[in-house]
Amino acid sequence: MKQSSTRNNRLLVARVLTLCLTLASVSLAVAQSNYSAQNGWHKECSNRTIAGNYGVQIEGTILGPNLTLRTLVMERFDGAGNFTSVDHVVLGGQPPAEEWRPTTGTYSVNPDCTGSASVDVSPGNPPLNYHFVVVDRGRQIFLVVDGGAIRGVGHRVD
Repeated sequence: MKQSSTRNNRLLVARVLTLCLTLASVSLAVAQSNYSAQNGWHKECSNRTIAGNYGVQIEGTILGPNLTLRTLVMERFDGAGNFTSVDHVVLGGQPPAEEWRPTTGTYSVNPDCTGSASVDVSPGNPPLNYHFVVVDRGRQIFLVVDGGAIRGVGHRVD
């Protein structure tokens, strides 16, 4: 009788553990789907995620000569991997020769909302490359410029 009772207790414990694990898994799945739905993570990003106009502020230091960089950019992403922009670049405290310089470039947004861009600054010069993360359902972009201690934040212009 004792063996039967011990075996029944083990079966009961196994069933309770299985039930608890099942409930925990379901609860976690529901919580994750709700969290994802609230934050927009249930959707993948693409080039279309950042289609439109963005005001971007870029700051940092150009390494080597250790020049401070302060830049304002109005960037228009077309949703298909191309953009046009105008920028105002203050380098080492000196205003630019051209108040608002036009530029063009290309970009690519990955499904995980990371991406990269290449700016055609001027003929004869190498492109300026940067990497970014799309946040807040495409309302903001955090970026770092390759080859320097330079970072920026872009906000969608409504």
